[in-house]
Amino acid sequence: MNTALALSLGIFFLIGVPVAVAIGLASVIGIEASGRLPMLLVAQRMFTGIDSFPLMAIPLFILAGNLMSVGGISQRLVDLAKSIVGGVQGGLAATCVLTCMMFASVSGSSVATTFAIGAILIPAMVKHGYPKPMAASVQASSAELGVLIPPSIPLILYGVATDTSIGKLFLAGIGPGVLVAGALMALVLILCRVRGIGAQDGLDRPRIGPAFLAAMPALMVPVVILGGIYAGIFTPTEASAVAVAVALLVGMVFYRELKFHHLPEVLKKTVLATSAIMIIISAAALFSFLVARSGLPNDIAAYIRDVIETQFMFLLVVNLLLLVVGMFIETSAAILVLAPILGPIAIAYGVDPVHFGLIMVLNLALGMITPPLGVNLFAACAVARIPVERIIPQLLWFVLTVFAALMIVTYVPAVSLWPMQLIMGIR
Repeated sequence: MNTALALSLGIFFLIGVPVAVAIGLASVIGIEASGRLPMLLVAQRMFTGIDSFPLMAIPLFILAGNLMSVGGISQRLVDLAKSIVGGVQGGLAATCVLTCMMFASVSGSSVATTFAIGAILIPAMVKHGYPKPMAASVQASSAELGVLIPPSIPLILYGVATDTSIGKLFLAGIGPGVLVAGALMALVLILCRVRGIGAQDGLDRPRIGPAFLAAMPALMVPVVILGGIYAGIFTPTEASAVAVAVALLVGMVFYRELKFHHLPEVLKKTVLATSAIMIIISAAALFSFLVARSGLPNDIAAYIRDVIETQFMFLLVVNLLLLVVGMFIETSAAILVLAPILGPIAIAYGVDPVHFGLIMVLNLALGMITPPLGVNLFAACAVARIPVERIIPQLLWFVLTVFAALMIVTYVPAVSLWPMQLIMGIR
């Protein structure tokens, strides 16, 4: 059965079959190859895979992010970020990074962040003399923060797949998110100074006082969501429903840019995005069940323990594996298939499961800006209206910077665990 699963999945990926269909068909072939498992397992395990209370947070956070995009929150956050860092050479690119970090704390999605912030800042950067490929590269790499800064949909998926506390994962995402944001801001400021770009970025810089007051309702969204979770008022799943209510309140009452005629389109986008994720989750649940039943995780664990002696080498090998996987497989599918296999092995090597979750999510986030299947890459190019091949040469510095941050997160666990331990200790 293992051979049938692996071969069929590899062939389907190579010929371009959609991820969810590839995983589902490979599972059906694996069941048939076993000769003793009933086909009833397909419906049973696919339903069981999405019959989970924590997974209810995904459609609600997607809905909240879409409401915030339409409701005027993104523009206020851009103005606030520009008032903070927009006064220096390269300040507009730094504004993009800082805005993405703030928007990530209310959307949970890197693609949503790319479209919401990129639609404002990519044209602004081009107007200020930034080459389109550089502007798109800044946006694509900054949007990765959407999967690190809580609330994060990939962190929810990792928590469900490995039975790890989603609240702890959210807390642990703060440190890596701030690290990556700081590294990207330093990079864009250096690049702009070296290349002589963005010298006039400070000309239309808003004053920080009015910008902060205008952004106050938007800034209250992550405060309410994360504050409620960590104060024990509601669970991460319940927080997603609160996020929708707050997004409606801010967009309709405070900014008055979200109108009733916007809601059908917002709901349509939410349903389409949720359906795509849920189909992948259900197919991956069936695949993971078959892999676990076959004993493959135990065989892999035993092999790795025989070949790799130290935690340092294990983490290095896992990072290299995930880098390759992230280039070819969508992040959600990669987490749902690999996390149940690699998670227990990491624990056997003494790696904290929360720390390993951040390593895995940050690593796979790199796949969002690397060809051939980088979703942020395509989203940023769509906003900038340039072909993907034009952006690739500009991406090298951004990929290397995020990779350097990944190595720090991997080998300095305190970056992830210290904020979690501090806040949990205060509670």
